[in-house]
Amino acid sequence: MSWLDRQSFLGAKSEQRLAEVTVGLVGLGGGNSHVTQQLAHVGICNFVLVDADNISLTNLNRLIGGTWWYVLKRTAKVAIMKRMILAINPKARVEIHRKQWQLAGDALKRCEVIVGGLDNVRGKDELDAFCRRFLIPYIDQGMDVHKLTGGHGHLVAGQVVLSEPGSPCLRCMGIVTDAALAEESRRYGAAGGRPQVVWSNGVLASLAVGLVVQLITPWSRRTRPGAYLSYDGNSGLVVEAERFRRWSASCTHYPNAAVGDMTFDIRKLAAKMSARQPHV
Repeated sequence: MSWLDRQSFLGAKSEQRLAEVTVGLVGLGGGNSHVTQQLAHVGICNFVLVDADNISLTNLNRLIGGTWWYVLKRTAKVAIMKRMILAINPKARVEIHRKQWQLAGDALKRCEVIVGGLDNVRGKDELDAFCRRFLIPYIDQGMDVHKLTGGHGHLVAGQVVLSEPGSPCLRCMGIVTDAALAEESRRYGAAGGRPQVVWSNGVLASLAVGLVVQLITPWSRRTRPGAYLSYDGNSGLVVEAERFRRWSASCTHYPNAAVGDMTFDIRKLAAKMSARQPHV
């Protein structure tokens, strides 16, 4: 008997495939801490974890695996996630990089799926470009809280997007826009203290894990590449975004001839994008 027997419906060779695949997680804050834990439980055995930060007190409201002890010790997030993975599956192979993800490109190139937990628009854009160049499916998570007009509470909303060759990219789907990049640049590239709560992070992370498993195992027949799942935290509804449902054009930002360029260097793209941003 295997510890994964109850998910045998994923396919006859699903356990082997889950054990062989390598998943990269970029940014290990609230959302991707959920993703890390769930992927370990589902049977993923090879991880590349990338995050430059240590845990802080403000992470405790949403960081799965985070504890007061880790806060006092200012433990690196990659170290916390590695310990959590190995506590679930001691046979897992976990490669950690305590640095900016752009400096871990060689490790990320070896991943078959990358899940992003970045909270800034520019980082999302660069990571989407990186994955397109190396033909790696990229799953992006995003969440925000908006104050409703008239002082009637707040709207909690988010989305999970699967960007892969043949599907719309983050720019096509309006996740990345020039206006958002310019505004972020005016704030010196910092995302700021965006509101985050553990339950909505968990919903989005579970959707992301579902997409990872769909990519790896044959349990669910996907009829088209890509995905855009929109979450309304107030109503609890998850739906396929209308803009994705109606999208039928080719991605103009990353045409087929532009993907798979093995000479691509994310640092050059980052420098080019930085030069384009307005200086204030």
